[in-house]
Amino acid sequence: MTSDRDGKRHTARYTREMHGAGADERLDSRVFHRNAPPIIAMLSQYLLGSTGTVLEIGAGTGQHAAAFALAFPTLDWVPSDPYPDHLASIRAWRRELHQRDGSAIELDAAEDWARLAAVQALGPLAGIYAGNVTHIAPWAVTEGILAGAGRCLAPEGKLFLYGPFREGTEYFGEGNRRFDAGLRADNADWGLRDMNHIEAFARGHGLHPTARHAMPANNHLLVLTRRP
Repeated sequence: MTSDRDGKRHTARYTREMHGAGADERLDSRVFHRNAPPIIAMLSQYLLGSTGTVLEIGAGTGQHAAAFALAFPTLDWVPSDPYPDHLASIRAWRRELHQRDGSAIELDAAEDWARLAAVQALGPLAGIYAGNVTHIAPWAVTEGILAGAGRCLAPEGKLFLYGPFREGTEYFGEGNRRFDAGLRADNADWGLRDMNHIEAFARGHGLHPTARHAMPANNHLLVLTRRP
């Protein structure tokens, strides 16, 4: 999520004009620099030393995907995003960090993405990660992530959702309350999602709520496990 110049305060898109990182196609998200270390530390409890494939949904600039690939070298970290300029940035960050130039997947989580040939070719997934996605997208995107995870995760595979959430009508800090109001003012389909609502919907897709980890800046990492 970034500031925009068209009268809206929030947008799900990164642009070369505002977020260019150099002469190539790399885009830079300022939040990456402060939230990547604590996210990696928490994910390490689940992923360090694990094998298999993790699909990242809504990889944005690709900075997190590149950092996670370095942090978890035994995993095949596959980023995805619906926007061509984001996909170009993902590839550019991989080149910058001399990483294997695997394919980033064009994926819209609001659609039936589990049927995509590129996703099916990955086989049962060890994990799925979506960071700072659910609040800057319609609820249909969260529904799509959960439904697809129920189909694509291997048994005991983990879905990780990171970002700002609320619990029922309660917010984690007044700043999150104001943030939610600003999001909804810019787009009525956006807003902080209720963790209870997410977990209830997830159960219908075979995903068991496993943990809620409090993170810096009133964010949370939700962990859900696929169970038969």
